[in-house]
Order: sequence, then structure tokens, then C-alpha cells
Amino acid sequence: MAGPHLPISGSAPEQGVSTHCPYCSLQCAMTLTPRAHAAGPVLEVTGAPFPTNRGGLCEKGLSAAELLGHPDRLTTPLVRDARDEPFRAATWDEALQRIADGLTVAQERYGPDAAGLFGGGGMTNEKAYQAGKFVRVALRSASIDYNGRFCMSSAAAAATKAFGVDRGMPFPLADIARADTVLLVGSNPADVMPPAMRWFAAGRERGATHIVVDPRYTATAAAADVHLQPVPGTDLALANGLLHLAVKHRLVDTAYVAERTTGWPAVRRALRQYWPDRVERITGVPVAVMERAVRLLAASRATMILSGRGAEQHAKGSDTALAWINLALALGLPGRPYSGWATMTGQGNGQGGREHGQKADQLPGYRMLADPAARAHVAGVWGVDPDELPRPGVSAYEMLDRLGADGGVRALLVMASNVAVSAPRAAHVRERLQGLDFLAVSDLFLSETAELADVVLPTTQWAEEDGTMTNLEGRVLRRRRATDAPDGVRGDLAVLADLARRLGRGDRFDDDPRAVFDELRRASAGGKADYAGITWERIEAERGVFWPCRTEDDAGTPRLFREGFATPDGRARFHVVHHRDAAETPDDEYPYRLTTGRSRAHYQSGTQTRRTKALLDAEPEPSVEIHPDLAARLGVAEGGDLVLRTRRGRARMRARLTPTIRPDTVFAPFHWSGEQTINDLTNPVLDPVSRMPEFKVCAVELTAAPTTDGKEDPA
Repeated sequence: MAGPHLPISGSAPEQGVSTHCPYCSLQCAMTLTPRAHAAGPVLEVTGAPFPTNRGGLCEKGLSAAELLGHPDRLTTPLVRDARDEPFRAATWDEALQRIADGLTVAQERYGPDAAGLFGGGGMTNEKAYQAGKFVRVALRSASIDYNGRFCMSSAAAAATKAFGVDRGMPFPLADIARADTVLLVGSNPADVMPPAMRWFAAGRERGATHIVVDPRYTATAAAADVHLQPVPGTDLALANGLLHLAVKHRLVDTAYVAERTTGWPAVRRALRQYWPDRVERITGVPVAVMERAVRLLAASRATMILSGRGAEQHAKGSDTALAWINLALALGLPGRPYSGWATMTGQGNGQGGREHGQKADQLPGYRMLADPAARAHVAGVWGVDPDELPRPGVSAYEMLDRLGADGGVRALLVMASNVAVSAPRAAHVRERLQGLDFLAVSDLFLSETAELADVVLPTTQWAEEDGTMTNLEGRVLRRRRATDAPDGVRGDLAVLADLARRLGRGDRFDDDPRAVFDELRRASAGGKADYAGITWERIEAERGVFWPCRTEDDAGTPRLFREGFATPDGRARFHVVHHRDAAETPDDEYPYRLTTGRSRAHYQSGTQTRRTKALLDAEPEPSVEIHPDLAARLGVAEGGDLVLRTRRGRARMRARLTPTIRPDTVFAPFHWSGEQTINDLTNPVLDPVSRMPEFKVCAVELTAAPTTDGKEDPA
């Protein structure tokens, strides 16, 4: 499979370079080959054989190189002389000194935590590691978190509580093809990671049964044998209801529960509250469908439960993930061949990005910042006193909510994230960004967040840098440089090393990715996410290495939990969790439910995909999925404008009528800005454990709007 010839701005090796896609957590392998063209050099993108994608690429991967030579590409630092003045070009020395000064002044006025960094789940392991080290060593601040908090934090918290470790998928992706029964809850890989569907298709060809839990009849649901369509925000009740039925019908693997788990008696008692009729009333899923689903799950010895953001991006997301883990444990799945619970990590380095220090409470190797032994080990690698390391900071939304306020960050560096579009209650976040004393952004393009900055730095793209990524399986991969960056562009490792020098800590930072990775290996050694035995050479020779990998003689760990769990006694933990309503439920003023997610052609905040011609041609604007019966009541036709209003904001999009969505629910994608910024509407109420905002459900008012330009929208 080959993509179009795409222009590049720098030189590239004459031979093709094998690397990985910059988008989702599959990290599909691809080859970038330079070709001569009348208009200048171009790169041809070709899918490469690899264990995860086997040569397949989706439309995003095939078109990824188009952005390397995009006319909107930033190629020089930009600064403002005042907030109300336009950007002007600046030298790198001026731009970096302004950032160093802005961070220093904020700390002198308000204390060390007044300077911070907000990172991204698409950064390489080396950059994620260096970002965490920079904040804690160069700034000596607690103020760091990243957009992965909005993606994987609930599943990560649940897995850590239940299994003692968070590796989103504790087995290779290819194991899906060997499972006899697979349940997907809140995940739509057919649209958001199409190459993964070959493994589901292979399973169906062998006779596997697939079950999908989703309020929408998605492309994934259409390929499944059974579709459960619950009310948004009721997945926890559904999981408890299925487990109640498993107990009732004596489907629980009592030997496994006795030998490999703790906490089951309390969970079994709690399940008495989830009798089938009650669960049907809560979820809208008929008892007969629940009965069929649980019998299918228990009927085979190779059963998987796979979770996604639809179940996790809630104020009870970590409890919801625990409820599905409880079901998996009761059926004896984790650690059994071609079985278990897993979460389908979303962002490109969503796994590695959360392992090595970008989260407010973590250090490299999935060590916890509050643990004295962890602090001592990492401080030793970094060459600082453990007492110099700050205590845990606040989570992503809590940081954004307090920007520019008393006790909050006053000077912020944003890398690989566009929070002006991607954060919940985004209009409020934009106000907080404008309230900062100083804002610097490192990005490929002038994103909506960068537009608000005092300094903007042009950074390298994926094909212009070397490093490593960790995909959804926990497989560490090599990102290889295929072309030179344009003149005037620098990588984030170099930026952080230079800033550290200006802040008086330059001797502790390197800008060479291999050197940074080798330091990461030492820092992670002995941790749960142990990379000590992983080298760049091994990654290339072995087509990736699974962590934990403790020594260079260690083969790595493709499959976890075969012998035991990462808990003190080696047993997995059941947890009592109870359904509670969404933070907002429909009422007279906001009578419907809004749920959000990704579309097939676009990705995250759309900074890249909205600039990619092939993807924009495929989906030039967002649309709201709405049931025809609801559309008729509102008086909106196919393609008509619909105004969505919640307690936080409003948006306007075209209506797309589909009978496959619940009549009480609408769905909208979150990739657009302006009046189509759906995250202006979403609810920032947080999960008490993971600090995940409630992206996936809120109460909404819907109004048909005039489609003629210039007419007033309904208020």
C-alpha cells in the first residue's frame, strides 16, 4: 500500500527509511522513500511489514508526510513585543532567552511552582523523559502534566489498582486473532485505528464471536455479532449487571478466583444491587441481550475484554474500568492464553508518554514521585539531591484551570499539545491561557494555543527526528529520521537542553536522543516500566522489545500475568464499585445527552489533519450524528445547521441523520475549532482517582438554526 508523493523541505537519504506512523498508538510501520519530481524532492509513503500492521496503513498514515513541506509550517521562532501586537520573526537566541526570562521572573515573584510545562502523548520517550526531568531539575517545580491525562488516566489507574501495573495491552495485538470471544466496550477501532481490524477479521474467520458495547452503532459494532447500546455513562452498571448474571448462572471461575485474586466476597455481596431488571432500567440494554452476552463471554477459554475512551472518559472512569476488570477476573481471563482485559491506548506514545515522568505524580519507570526510594534512585541518576525534587503536582485540567491565578502557574511552556481545542470547557481554558504572565508554545504549526502565546518555537516533525515510541502493546519501537528538518527548525530535546543551560542546569541535560534514551534506561531500571535491557540495537534487530526488560539478556515480556500479578502477594485485586449517574443528566433546559469522540479522517485537535488535503477532502467539516426521530422533533433536516448548547458553551455544526444512534443522544467529533469547538461544551468534572474529565457525556440543548449566512443563531 503506497501513499501519494508528498513534498519535503529538507534532504533525505537515497534509500528508503523504515519508521513508524506519527498518529495513533498502533504505530504502524512505514517506509519513506525519496523520489525525484519536477517541483522538487518528494517522499513516497509505503506501509511496511511489521507485527502490528503487517503493511497496512490508514488514510492518516498514508498522508502523514504531506505535512513535512506544508506551506503553513513554522520555520522560525515568533515573538510578540506586547500581547496586543502581532508576532514578528526572532532569532533562536532571543526566543529562548525570552522563555528563560519568563520562567525565571514567574518563579522569583510567585515561587518555584509558578513555572510549568504541559506536554503531549505524541512526544517520543526521550522527549517525555526530558520534559519531566527539565521541570523537576532545571525548574525545580511540581507543575507538569500532559494531554495523556485526558486519554489513558482512568484505565491506567484501574489497572494499577487491580494488577499492580499499567501496561494498556498486556499481550500482543496479534493475540486478538486467537481469541474465541472479544468484547469491546467504548472502542471503535474500525474508524480510529483501521489497520488493527485485520486481527479482528482474522478472529472472525476462525469463528470468533465479537460483542460491542457502544451508544452508537459504529463501524466496529456493524461487524460484531452482538451490539449492546447503553445510555452514555452507564457502562459501570452494565458491567456489574453482567457479573451479577455470571454469578447467577454459575459462570464464575471459582478456582481462578481462589488461587489468583483477593477481594471477591465483598464484590459478590455488592452485586446483589445489580439485578437484571434494575440494570436494564439504568442502561437501556434488554435483559435478554445481557444474558446472551455474558454466556458468550463465559463459553470459551480464550476471551478478551477490551476497553476504550467511551467507557473511561468519565468522572467515574476509573471505577468503570475496574468494573470490567472485575468481570474479567471473575471469568478467569487475565494471564490465560489469548485472554484478559486490556485498554486500547489512543495517542501515538500514550503508553510511553505516561511511563517516564510527564504525569504530575510520576518519575521514570512508572515510579511514584511520593515514594522516597523512587526519589532516591532517580535523583541519583540525575545527579541531584532527592530533597531537591518537588512533591507531586496537580493534574492536567487542575493546572489549566488555575493558570494565571493565585497559587497557579504564571509562566507555561506547552509542547506537542493544543489545549485551546482539546481541553474540556475549552473556552475557559483559553481565558486562563490569556491570563498567564507568559506563554510559550513549541509546535509544527500556529495552532489555536500557539496563537495565544508570547513566544512560539518551530519544532521538528516525526520524520525529522530519531527516538523511540512505545505502542499500545508495550512494545518499544524506533522512530528514525528520514529527512532533514527545514532550516530554522529545532527539536524539543535541543530546546529543553538549551533552556536548562540558561537556567543554570545545562550540565545535566543532553540533546542527543540516544544519550537521553540510555539515561532513561538507567532511570527506569528496577521500576515497573523497566527499560534497562532495551537498546536501540535490540529494538531494530527484534522489531521492538516489550517492557519490562530488565537486562540485555532479558527477552522482554510480550505477555504479562502468566505467573502472577505485580502486587505484593502476586494476586489481582477485585474492587467494589458502584454505578452513579453522570455529573449532568438531562433536564427541562438541557433535555438530551451529548457524547464526543474521534472521526475516521481526523485526529486529536486537528492541527495536523485539518491541514492535510486528502483528509480534509474526506471530511471537510464536522457533523452531529442525530437520530431521525429527534431531528424531526427539532425541525432539522439532513445537512441542516444545529446549535448545541450546554452549561459551558455552544457550538454549531451540520446535522447528519442516522437511525443507528440512540434517540436521546447526539454525537459530535472534537477535532475542530472556532464555533465548531465541541470541547467548549464538555464537562470538566474530574474522576476522584485518575483526574480524568467527563468528556463523554453531558446534558445538551439542541436547536435547529438557519443555514443562511449572516442570520442570527438561536441564543
